[in-house]
Amino acid sequence: MDIRNAQLDVDNWIKTHGVRYFNELTNMAQLTEEVGEVARIIARRYGEQSEKESDRNKDLGEELADVVFVVLCLANQTGVDLQAAFDRKMDVKTKRDHDRHHGNEKLR
Repeated sequence: MDIRNAQLDVDNWIKTHGVRYFNELTNMAQLTEEVGEVARIIARRYGEQSEKESDRNKDLGEELADVVFVVLCLANQTGVDLQAAFDRKMDVKTKRDHDRHHGNEKLR
């Protein structure tokens, strides 16, 4: 996925189908709600909690996409070039963590 184009897609969708962006605080609350839905699926499907019948048909990919959508909204409305920020973060992580995890006995 090209993040820059995804940001443009979201912006075009908002301008075409929405009235406007929700304000930043509303979007932050919405992001929290969407992350909670992802957490519920993970906890019940892959964790130790039993999965309720009503949760069995929930699509993890769709819920993760909801999280991405709201993150892209927040980036757009706060002027963040998420592609540039992500590229910088990958560079930092690559340099900082190049050998860090190879020596971690917990990951063997």
